[in-house]
Amino acid sequence: MRCRAKSQLRPSRPQRDTTPTDPSPPRDPIAMTVRRKKLIEVSLPLKAINAASAREKSIRHGHPSTLHLWWARRPLAACRAVLFAQIVDDPSAWPEEFPTEEVQARERKRLHAIIEEMVPWKATHDERVIGKARYEIARSLARERGDAPPDENDARAVLTYLAQHAPPVCDPFCGGGSIPLEAQRLGLRAHGSDLNPVAVLVSKATCEIPPKFAGTAPVHPDVDRTGGWAGASGLAEDIRRYGQWMRDEAEARIGHLYPKVRVTEEMADGRDDLRPYTGKDLTVIAWLWARTVASPDPMMRGAHVPLASSFVLSSKKGKRAIVVPTIDHGSRAYRFSVKTSGIGPEEVARARKGTKVSQGSFRCVLSGAPIPYAYADDEANAGRMRSRLMAIVVAGQRQRVYLPPTRGQEDNALSATPDFRPGQPARGTFASNAQGRIYGFRTFGDYFTDRQLVALTTFSDLVGEAREKVLADALAAGMDPEAPRLADGGTGAEAYADAVATYLGLAVGRASDFWNGNATWESGGGFVAHAFTRQAIPMIWDYAESNPFSFASGNWAGTALEWIGRVVQNLAGTLTRAAVIQQDAAGKTPLLYRSVVATDPPYYDNIGYADLSDFFYVWHRRTLRDVWPGLYRRVLAPKDEELVATPHRHGGKEAAERFFMEGMGQALRNMHTAGTDGFPVTIYYAFKQAEVAKEGLTSPGWATFLHAVSGAGYVIDGTWPVRTERSARTVSLGANALASSIVLVCRKRPDDASAITRRDFVASLRANLPDALKKIREGGVG
Repeated sequence: MRCRAKSQLRPSRPQRDTTPTDPSPPRDPIAMTVRRKKLIEVSLPLKAINAASAREKSIRHGHPSTLHLWWARRPLAACRAVLFAQIVDDPSAWPEEFPTEEVQARERKRLHAIIEEMVPWKATHDERVIGKARYEIARSLARERGDAPPDENDARAVLTYLAQHAPPVCDPFCGGGSIPLEAQRLGLRAHGSDLNPVAVLVSKATCEIPPKFAGTAPVHPDVDRTGGWAGASGLAEDIRRYGQWMRDEAEARIGHLYPKVRVTEEMADGRDDLRPYTGKDLTVIAWLWARTVASPDPMMRGAHVPLASSFVLSSKKGKRAIVVPTIDHGSRAYRFSVKTSGIGPEEVARARKGTKVSQGSFRCVLSGAPIPYAYADDEANAGRMRSRLMAIVVAGQRQRVYLPPTRGQEDNALSATPDFRPGQPARGTFASNAQGRIYGFRTFGDYFTDRQLVALTTFSDLVGEAREKVLADALAAGMDPEAPRLADGGTGAEAYADAVATYLGLAVGRASDFWNGNATWESGGGFVAHAFTRQAIPMIWDYAESNPFSFASGNWAGTALEWIGRVVQNLAGTLTRAAVIQQDAAGKTPLLYRSVVATDPPYYDNIGYADLSDFFYVWHRRTLRDVWPGLYRRVLAPKDEELVATPHRHGGKEAAERFFMEGMGQALRNMHTAGTDGFPVTIYYAFKQAEVAKEGLTSPGWATFLHAVSGAGYVIDGTWPVRTERSARTVSLGANALASSIVLVCRKRPDDASAITRRDFVASLRANLPDALKKIREGGVG
């Protein structure tokens, strides 16, 4: 059903822009009047794309998604394949060259083979494979222009041709930067924008910064600057070197707050596993704490008791360990000990329950009295919730060793006195907001222990100090002293110091995901798990406090720094330049003109990015405000303009839906104005698991989005199901878990397009639906 809707302009919004973009390219013959069918409008090798996309979700080290957390990223494999097929002509578009269906099918199969070869993760580092894809894009463009294509064996000539003649790719909802990154990889000019400052910074670090310093040798004085420093490997080396200096300097300043544990004879009594360590000082990996509240039983006279969801420390076969609370009823007290041998199945089952009775309550370990969540919430909001150390995890000889708490270790942790505490208001624990419970998390500072605040503040301060060291060394290495800073487009000494500081600041952001009171201990794997294992801030009753100076999960050098170093190391091989700016896609500032639009917009009411990103924003702002003043001028990330239908922001469900419709409609109209006529627009739409399970593909979000697409003047020319989420994910526990995506292929609706009745539309749908469902099943999505 094709209908035309009146444009509904939204009130103007304050615009924000931090980085100058390339000027709009002059009108090119490729912005053609002939609409030739593109490969994506006819056929895709869905099985290969979906298999690579699903596999990619399990790849960690060096993958751009591990640079810094951003939610609901699209797989690079899917973005790469969609962009390629969006630009390359389908053989049927050239009947003079491919006159029969048989010849067209053979050519289509060849193009599919190129996609199938380039979508696996290993292909991202294979210049031969990616080079074939670039050449095919150049060849398709040259055919339309009437040019001779560049030499297939001359990679530089192909890239030059694409830079001169290929339309730029524009993603106005760039998020973590997957689409701009893959546009770069394919040799295309990439332009990304997003309203959220955290997304903008992550995308800049992924797409914009590495190519600026490709081939640049490290400036650290202890590094040999001679020899080849391909891609961004020199930048990555400096990130590691100055990050290690930060770690050493931080340990000198606050290391006393993270002491080692000496294994005493008393600890080893009855613990054969501790005998080899008696008298030795062992490095702590994590301190495991339980939140406590005063027992509601009046007979306990206000004694604080633990709210523990589990007492299991290690569930590994042959290495089981549990916390055992020993009760002294006479004094209304208890102590924690650790048991590592003779643990039977029944004891493990009891330990798994902790002090939890049901989904809504705990029990008092002293009297067995119930402790409802509502009571715990009241105590927390009154400032009476505390924490008590349950166990200490230390590094043994190639194994984890579990120790009981000591008074000295607990007192040391509680002695920390932070001089900075983020005071910006928070929304509590997102998963509990529906019940009206926030458990005392009123500001972002409340998510962290005092010792964690001291650590994060120290590392945050050291980023600025490290930047000054980088600047001095960059000047000594001969980099331009007069060039502008990074935010102003510079590539000299100041800009390079800003670049290193940016990645070190992102490392502080990564650290904050682990150094908070909502991180957990994974008893199955023996490691600290970060807070955002789902797209929310959950309430964690027993949490793990990482040691920044250990050599295990949750530390600075490995968990924060090295993950970023590996990502940067892999970037910028022959990537083209990119520009990423902060911009409201539904605002009045125009998007990049005559561009190929590919985007992954917000999903109705699925994820409130702004609320989630504030967790990181408060630390980014403190650390990097001098480097990126335009991005971090606000106290928190902008929310009023965020295109998500959140009832609590807009005064109810109907108002939220209206806001989304108007805003998304305006954003799509802006895309319609910016997009070049010669190429379709591709739009990703992700479904919640709850939508797919309960409503099929008829959810309000889907219907609202399709209405906005139609109202913006687009015709949906095709849809492709892409598996973009792992099937076994922690977020499957939540209603907002994303399932798979539909890639909409849209064309601008001709001015003389005819309309059909609803009856005709339904008849057409019934006629075409069987083939569409068959394609979905063949693609491995249905």
